[in-house]
Amino acid sequence: MPWQLANIGDRAALVVDGRVHDLEKHGGGRFGPDPMAAVAAFGELGDLAASLAGGDGDGAFDPAACGPPVPRAQKVFGIGLNYRSHAAEASMALPEVPLVFTKFPSCIVGPAADVVLSGDRVDWEVEVVVVIGRRGRRIAAADAWSYVAGLTLGQDVSDRWVQMAVKPPQFSLGKSFDTFGPIGPVLASVDSFPNPDDVAIACDVGDERMQAARTADLIFSVPQLVEYLSGICTLEPGDLIFTGTPDGVGMVRGRFLGPGDVVTSTMDVVGTMTNRCVEDQV
Repeated sequence: MPWQLANIGDRAALVVDGRVHDLEKHGGGRFGPDPMAAVAAFGELGDLAASLAGGDGDGAFDPAACGPPVPRAQKVFGIGLNYRSHAAEASMALPEVPLVFTKFPSCIVGPAADVVLSGDRVDWEVEVVVVIGRRGRRIAAADAWSYVAGLTLGQDVSDRWVQMAVKPPQFSLGKSFDTFGPIGPVLASVDSFPNPDDVAIACDVGDERMQAARTADLIFSVPQLVEYLSGICTLEPGDLIFTGTPDGVGMVRGRFLGPGDVVTSTMDVVGTMTNRCVEDQV
């Protein structure tokens, strides 16, 4: 059965029929409270979700109460220029191999967290995020989905001044400020999607639609990314892959995020993230 995993108060919970079910409480002694352990046990979550269907659980699901469904990733990969539409708007040739950078795990926050602005050139980038579920090295593309626990929604928030301040550009630092990696509200199993290679995402800033696309437009698909990355380093449960953003980013529009802006990101099955932009008070 498809399942959705959430982080409620730093505890793993399944969301079934719109109700929250604490994993330790309702797991029959098979699970503890740690969301990271739940990701590694992803193969067991479907049966539990089926057994919980129709139950009251622990209350109604509220996305605003969620932390990041994967709170302590060991590795966070970002993929640049991975939508054909984004390459076209940037007038750049399609890459021959994935353009990979890292986001430091300390940037990961929940789906309702404030984004603390680092300056006046901070940009939005809505993305599908892959969550690895089991350890693997040199994974063939044909086998890649079996190593994926599920998919979630992310914003690869980017400080374009820091990113472009040097040559060649420094992607990792510009994308790793604290709060620059909201994800959630849930991690959804691969079988939750009619076609996991064709998932819709969108991003609004205020009331204006900025981005809308489907992952069928990816240059490098999820299986191709898993194969490529696992050929370089061993992938571990909880590793994240931000798969790239479509056209409509602020840098191309000449518009950036300011205090008070609200970024609303949506994704098939996974739902909606709402992140308010605030000034850095430090």
